Amino acid sequence: MDLHVLELFCRIVESGSFSKAADAMYLTQPTVSGHIKKLEKDVGIRLLDRLGHRATPTKGGNLLYRYARRILTLRQEAQQALDEFKGGLKGELILGASSIPGGYLLPPLIGPFRARYPDISIVLKVSDSKEIIEAVIDGAYEIGAVGAQFDDGRLEYRQFAEDEMVLVVPPAHPWASRKSVRAKELPSQPFLIRERGSGTRKIMEQALERRNLSIDAFKVIGEMGSNEAIRQAVKAGGGIAIISKLAVASDINCRELYAIPVAGLKLTRPFYLITHRHRSRSPICHAFLTFLGVSTRPHESHHP
Repeated sequence: MDLHVLELFCRIVESGSFSKAADAMYLTQPTVSGHIKKLEKDVGIRLLDRLGHRATPTKGGNLLYRYARRILTLRQEAQQALDEFKGGLKGELILGASSIPGGYLLPPLIGPFRARYPDISIVLKVSDSKEIIEAVIDGAYEIGAVGAQFDDGRLEYRQFAEDEMVLVVPPAHPWASRKSVRAKELPSQPFLIRERGSGTRKIMEQALERRNLSIDAFKVIGEMGSNEAIRQAVKAGGGIAIISKLAVASDINCRELYAIPVAGLKLTRPFYLITHRHRSRSPICHAFLTFLGVSTRPHESHHP
C-alpha cells in the first residue's frame, strides 16, 4: 500500500469529507476519488460509504484506519529519530486533551516547549476523555491528557497536574451566602452535569459514591458537553454544578459565581498524561514528557 494514499484515506476518515481531504493534500477531488477507488480494489473491499456530502468508514474501513494510523505514526517516528540522529528534533507532535488540560493546563506549556525546540510544531485537539483514550489506543494521538483513569491495560498514566473541583452556585441562589453545605443536601437542588465519558463526571460520581450518594438520586436538569456550557448555564441561574475551579476562577473572583465547600466531600482531581504501553515513543514524545518532568516512571494504574 502506498503511504501517500494511506495518509489520504486517514484524512478522509478524520474529516468525513473527500473535499476537505483533497484541500489538505492539495489534490483535486477526482484525483482523491481515483486513489480511494484503487485502494479499495487493491484490498478487495469497500472502505468508505458516501452519505450525502459526508464520507464514513465501513467496518473494513475502520479496521484499515487503525492500522494505517499506526503505519503513519511509525513513519513519523522514523523521520524524527533520523532528525535527532542528525542533531536536531523536527516534526509534529499531536496531543489530545480533555477540556480542562486542553483549555487551561497545556496551552501555557506549549510556548516554552517550542522555545526550546523551535522546529517542532504542536497540534492540540480537545475532546472528552473517552475519545482521547480511544485515539491514543488507535495511534491517532501519541500523548493524551485526561482527568480520570480508565480500566485499560494498554495505557500508561503519568500524573502531571492537579485541580480542585468546586460546587458553584449563582449569586441569587440561597446557598450563595453559606459557609458550606452537606453532601446529603445536594440531591435537593437542580443540578447540571457533564456528559457520560467525561472525566469531570467520573471524578464527581466517584466522590459521591464514597459518601454513599448516587447521581441517579439527583435532580439532574441538564447534561452538557463542555465545562463552558455548564459555566454559562449556572451563571444564567439554570442550576448548580460541580466543576473544575480552573474553569470558573475568573467568575469566582468577580463574584458572578460562588464556590461553596461541601463538607466531607473530597474533590481534588489529578490530571494524567497517557501513552500507549506497547507502542514505542517518538523522540519528540520523549522530549515533551521530559520537558514536563514526568518521563521517568509511569503512574501505577488502578482499576476503578
